[in-house]
Amino acid sequence: MRGFFATTVWAVLAASWLLAGGLTLKSPDFHGRMAPAQVFDGYGCRGGNLSPALSWHGEPAGTKSFAVTLYDPDAPTGSGWWHWVVYDIPASVHALPEGAGSPGGKGLPEGARQARNDYGFVGYGGACPPPGDRPHRYILTLYALDVEKLPVPEGASPAMVGYMLQRHALAKASLMAYYGR
Repeated sequence: MRGFFATTVWAVLAASWLLAGGLTLKSPDFHGRMAPAQVFDGYGCRGGNLSPALSWHGEPAGTKSFAVTLYDPDAPTGSGWWHWVVYDIPASVHALPEGAGSPGGKGLPEGARQARNDYGFVGYGGACPPPGDRPHRYILTLYALDVEKLPVPEGASPAMVGYMLQRHALAKASLMAYYGR
């Protein structure tokens, strides 16, 4: 009886996972080592400062919007470094083109908002770890959210947006790349 119960539970869980699919994030630009186009242009770094092209699928039922963050947990700040935070991406959108994170947000879908990054401006700020540090990890995360609009004020910090992302996440998927100099 115990074996039957365990097998039945496993089968139900496996079937649920297969039916639900799974949120998947892809990028032709973001994998392994960060491309020069994604590196910051300033503070001694020379890059294109372009956000990577992204696409996704497999969001769970009830998804009302998406958000994307790029975070460096290895930055020597005591709290990491927020490179990009974009949220309120409509649920009908399943891709962002390269450069969508420009400070003006010209490549973002209507209604999407960007938070200020840790460089101090709104938009994407590429990788620029201190010279001589071991390569840093850059974690790009897509969130499927249960709200159309995150309940954060205009000008909210990346940490506040991150808190609300955790509270409203139905699913998330991440990619990681490295960069050192």
